[in-house]
Amino acid sequence: MDQSLTVQDFEPKYLDEVVRINWTCLPENYDNSFFMDIYYHFPRSFVIAKVGEKVVGYIMCRVETGFSERKRFSLTRKGHVVSVAVLPEYRNKGIASTILKRATEALKEYRATEVFLEVRVSNKNAISLYERFDFTTAREIAGYYRDGEASLVMVKLLST
Repeated sequence: MDQSLTVQDFEPKYLDEVVRINWTCLPENYDNSFFMDIYYHFPRSFVIAKVGEKVVGYIMCRVETGFSERKRFSLTRKGHVVSVAVLPEYRNKGIASTILKRATEALKEYRATEVFLEVRVSNKNAISLYERFDFTTAREIAGYYRDGEASLVMVKLLST
């Protein structure tokens, strides 16, 4: 990259750019109010990546209370990586790793004890990235995506 990468918390002025990245990169799309709801409730775990002044990627996470993916029958605060995307021309440059690390650390501020995500079984690049960050597969959900593809639920315990 000829311009430097910066990573920062999302701000509402970047909403249009984040939505555009979502629509460009992912078949699962959300309306503006969904992005803003996550921002209002969990601003520290909604992170953008910029090259120069251009937003090139984002990750948004929320915290949920529910059964642990790793500790059977145990209620816990779980970070949920709802969406992560990097524009195609900026992939394989460490951007997804950088924003994933930042968002995961932010989830600890919300007292999350683990973090989980869903990923398409066919998305080998993303699965490999998550495995490098010590995520492990907890289970598979058949037909999870609108097009019928299964997802893997991957989870990582967070150290405090």
